[in-house]
Amino acid sequence: MAFHSRSRAVSLVIVAVLAAAVGAYFGWVSLQPDGAGSGGSGGSAGSAGSGSAGPALPPTPAPVTSTATATAAHEPADKQTPPTPAPDKAQEAFDAMTQEERLGQLVMPAVTCGGGAAAESFVAEHHIGSVVFLGDCWSGDAVKAEAARLVAAGGSDLILAVDQEGGQVQRVKGGGVDTIPSGTTQGEMATSDLEAAAQGWGEQLKAVGVNYDLAPVVDTVDLANRNANAPIGALNRDYGLDAAGNAAHAQAFVRGMTAAGVGTSIKHFPGLGRVTGNTDYTTSGIEDDTTTATDATVAAFGQVLEEAPPTGVMVGLATYTQIDPDNPAAFSKAVVTDLLRGQLGWDGLVLSDSLTAQAAVHVAAKDRAVKFIAAGGDIALFGSVSDAQAALDGLVAAVQADPDLAAQADAAALRVLRAKDSLGLLG
Repeated sequence: MAFHSRSRAVSLVIVAVLAAAVGAYFGWVSLQPDGAGSGGSGGSAGSAGSGSAGPALPPTPAPVTSTATATAAHEPADKQTPPTPAPDKAQEAFDAMTQEERLGQLVMPAVTCGGGAAAESFVAEHHIGSVVFLGDCWSGDAVKAEAARLVAAGGSDLILAVDQEGGQVQRVKGGGVDTIPSGTTQGEMATSDLEAAAQGWGEQLKAVGVNYDLAPVVDTVDLANRNANAPIGALNRDYGLDAAGNAAHAQAFVRGMTAAGVGTSIKHFPGLGRVTGNTDYTTSGIEDDTTTATDATVAAFGQVLEEAPPTGVMVGLATYTQIDPDNPAAFSKAVVTDLLRGQLGWDGLVLSDSLTAQAAVHVAAKDRAVKFIAAGGDIALFGSVSDAQAALDGLVAAVQADPDLAAQADAAALRVLRAKDSLGLLG
């Protein structure tokens, strides 16, 4: 009997302790913010045991989050690690070149009818970056075969250019390459039709290995007698419209060629429409006393540059007395750097008209590329390998003697490489 009494007493003590513990727990729950207790419903249960004594139970610990994860989640967007930039292929190519290889990018010799071997040798020996097909002997098949030999000599990044305006200035005909109407006839086309046609002409050039067309002409002929304008009007090379109309048609031509993957150079900046002499063949009648830096005919070039940017701009060899009375345009800092690059904002490729032309021969061959690069140009074009060789030799010597010219030549080489990259020639 005493044993049973003691057992009953112990049982009562255990029950009391358990009751106190339960009461303490629910009392703690009732003191938590809404939702902190089990299922958010512990408030009423805690009221029943709120007077019970006992220690409060600790809250359930929050899930552990790593410091790195938390930092990344809350780090401001401008402090997060930026994505890896795309490789700058032009800069990489430039950095891998010697100075001699960079200077080889700055001359464009001609490959003439029967002159393939000389051009190929020059390209291979001097790391030449571009070649132009000159002469009226080229069929599509002949160009394709010569282009393959030039690429074998100079590499797959070679610019292979041609004068393919249409009409009397079309170097490649037949062998898969259609005859192109003159510029004046193109000017009668709707711009949408011209763009589509230019794309087709570009695709034909691309198929025979040409990746650059030294066209379109943006010159505005506004002489009363078109035939008096020997380099452009007399040959129907322009679109035959006013400055704005010529710009619109040039844009269509550029867009079409670009769609075909062929580069373009608008020409002949700042315009040959007001001279009477042809700079290729004479030194007389090649001064323009009318055109100014703010002329509508100059603005036409700017309109094309802004609305349908070509790969490059070809600068002519007339002298513009209202802009720079002392130098032909291609040798004029006032024309190339101040007007074209400065006023019109062009930071792309600048090529010269042929520096083998009569308008340039008053300057020694060894100095012609030097004067063009110093004016702000990039690729000096020559109608013969021999002139290109003399010009390159002179440029190498001048760059070695003049750090400022060397810096200009480096900037020009990088622009050439960027143009090549835009054409997909750097891989």
